[in-house]
Amino acid sequence: MPSPAAQPGTRAQRVEAVEITGKNSATEERRNSSAAKIIITREDLEQYGDSNLGEAMRRLPGVTTGGRPGRPGAPMMRGMGGGFTQILLDGQRIPPGFSVEQITPDQVERIEILRAPTAETGARAIAGTINIILREPLRQTNNDIKLGVQEERQKYSPNASWTHNGTMGETGTFNVSASTTFTHQLTDDASHTIYEDLLTGAKTLEQNSFGRSNAERENIFLNGRMQWRLGNGEQLGVQTFLAHNTSENHSTGTLDQPFGLTPSPYATRAGSFVGRFDVGRINLNLNKRFDADTRYEIRGGLGKFWSNTDSVSEQFANSGARTLLQTSRGDLRDLSWSTNGKVIRSFGGGAHSVTAGWDIENLARNEMSVTLLNGVQQLADLGSEFDVTTRRFAAYLQDEWDINPQWAANAGLRYETIRTSSSNAQDTFTNTSKVLTPLAHLVWRFAAPSRDQLRLSLTQSYRAPNVGQLSSRPSLNTLYPVPGANTAISPDRAGNPDLKPERANGIDLAFERYLKSGGVMSVNLFVRDIKDLIRNVIALEDVSWAPADRYVSRPQNIGKAITKGIEFDAKFQLRELIDDAIPLNLRFNLSIYDSKVAAIVGPYNRIDQQPRASGNLGADYKFRSLPVSVGGNIAWTPAYTTQQSDTQLQKISTKRVYDAYALWTVNPAAKVRLSLSNISPIDGLTTGITLADGQRQTILSTGRTDMSVALRLEMRL
Repeated sequence: MPSPAAQPGTRAQRVEAVEITGKNSATEERRNSSAAKIIITREDLEQYGDSNLGEAMRRLPGVTTGGRPGRPGAPMMRGMGGGFTQILLDGQRIPPGFSVEQITPDQVERIEILRAPTAETGARAIAGTINIILREPLRQTNNDIKLGVQEERQKYSPNASWTHNGTMGETGTFNVSASTTFTHQLTDDASHTIYEDLLTGAKTLEQNSFGRSNAERENIFLNGRMQWRLGNGEQLGVQTFLAHNTSENHSTGTLDQPFGLTPSPYATRAGSFVGRFDVGRINLNLNKRFDADTRYEIRGGLGKFWSNTDSVSEQFANSGARTLLQTSRGDLRDLSWSTNGKVIRSFGGGAHSVTAGWDIENLARNEMSVTLLNGVQQLADLGSEFDVTTRRFAAYLQDEWDINPQWAANAGLRYETIRTSSSNAQDTFTNTSKVLTPLAHLVWRFAAPSRDQLRLSLTQSYRAPNVGQLSSRPSLNTLYPVPGANTAISPDRAGNPDLKPERANGIDLAFERYLKSGGVMSVNLFVRDIKDLIRNVIALEDVSWAPADRYVSRPQNIGKAITKGIEFDAKFQLRELIDDAIPLNLRFNLSIYDSKVAAIVGPYNRIDQQPRASGNLGADYKFRSLPVSVGGNIAWTPAYTTQQSDTQLQKISTKRVYDAYALWTVNPAAKVRLSLSNISPIDGLTTGITLADGQRQTILSTGRTDMSVALRLEMRL
């Protein structure tokens, strides 16, 4: 009906259009996914005020990190090291040499953990996939500013971040996020080495060493994303990501030899390292519709990674005379591009969809490396430059179908080929791997109208060898420099151009219970049957870089392995189980693993770096009468032993980390967060035992850990 005419003396009122949009919670998205997926939100990642993503990821279900307690390294799923975990950044594989654990949590929107691969996300995920999604724009204008400082061993590390959301006209939104962190750390290491004769048991050598490094590192991250809505379900997006890192490390050390038939290699040592690392990437994506039931998505990206490193290592005798001088310089340049796309056809009002897609990725690397040992260039015959080209092509077909309210399925087939070629002054090689992987996932929501469900996944996955494993360019052991011989305990290292990819058949079976207020509990059983497992093997070789035979450690395909486990995870409010309970949020995850490598004699013939178990227990409490929240977390990994080969054994001590925080909401626009990390620190202990040349070498290494304290001011303007 036409609106009535305005009465004299009144002003016409303009009614603004209000757009209401909905977004599934992390729990709902997990439940509705046809393949198993755990979603970690930005609020979860920022809760403990971590200065880097590595510290936050050690608390995630099924994720362990390398390194000593309180100093997390690269993330691994199911305790499987060596590249079994696929790491993605906004769905794209990360550039070589870039460490995602150094990203600040302020740059991240959410993390998706996929325990089983899908045709769309890729099958290079024997252990699973961790997909890190960077900040996304909101249709509102605000500025988030965070200023903090962290203290460890009386060394202070400040950090700051800024995030801005805004709009561009009626259809555009953008987000800019910048963060900078300056890290100052002292690191102490000690080791005790004993050599024993296997026949007599007599001690032939004993050494005690101590080292301290003083490291300063500066990280700068800049992430920007712009999106334009082109129509119903249509969008154009541009994203940029820049990272800059400078690092400087100065170290000193001593070596004491209370027993030995030969003089000590050195009495004191000194070293320095200076490095610069930069990453830049731009991505474009377009989502359009052919018609109401058919849409397509095209993405393209261009990236560059470059680094410059210089290091100096010196050793001195008791008299103060220098006995060794080693200098190394390395320059690395990576230029990569990628394109991928997919076409999605929906049926039955969106309950059934078929996706066909492709991925193409090209990486060109140029590496320059020069090492001088006492003024003599090492590996001069191989030249100082090293070129690598890797091209990956994949095509896939995936069918997702909500069969009825109780059943959903996801089935796919993915073909992928990777061609790696390399050259230096003396050597060239080409390695090509081709893999066809079928994948299937089934969900049964058996207890409708309640929200419990069962998941079953039958998958094939693989891990292609990386460039370092394929390259035949050696890395020389400086304890026994060329042109002389070395020992099996101190081998050179080189790659193997003939490596085949590791392949795995997998089964996952999970039960998930969803509680009334958004809580979730689940238990997951998994098995991975791996063939062509890669392990390093030490052998005496006639090498091109020395006139004498030398021991060389090379990766080899050694046969079959199997790993299996059970994983529990839960996140819920206590009042979901007990009425009128205190406002306590609980988080719990526990994973128990077992594995066997067929080619190695037991009982400790496990997958490398896989512990027997890992777990976290955390709780958060919000006071009813005060604007204060507190929380704490215990991360635990028990001691374990791994038989790495028939002659090498490694023991890792228990890792236990206590974290806590307190958050004071000053007003709706300002918060103050106090964080304590690695409360009650315990040192990291590693024991390595090697049998070779009729001797047993035992090295007990100790890595000191300390508590750190952080204070952060968080403002929204």
